[in-house]
Amino acid sequence: MNKTIAGVLLVLMLSGCSGLSTRQKNAATGAAIGGVAGAVLTGGSSLGTVGGAAIGGVIGHGVDSVGKRK
Repeated sequence: MNKTIAGVLLVLMLSGCSGLSTRQKNAATGAAIGGVAGAVLTGGSSLGTVGGAAIGGVIGHGVDSVGKRK
């Protein structure tokens, strides 16, 4: 049941991203993926989930700027 709620919340959260820039969308996606990865790697630990989301958000935010460098 928790996975269903998380999935519904993720869909609702990402549907609100239509007005965001590419960098902001990448940060939000990175945070979502990082949060899931952190939860999986730490066995559902809250600290692992939050830490993964924070790291994923930072990485996702940086993805856009890497592609524009020449």
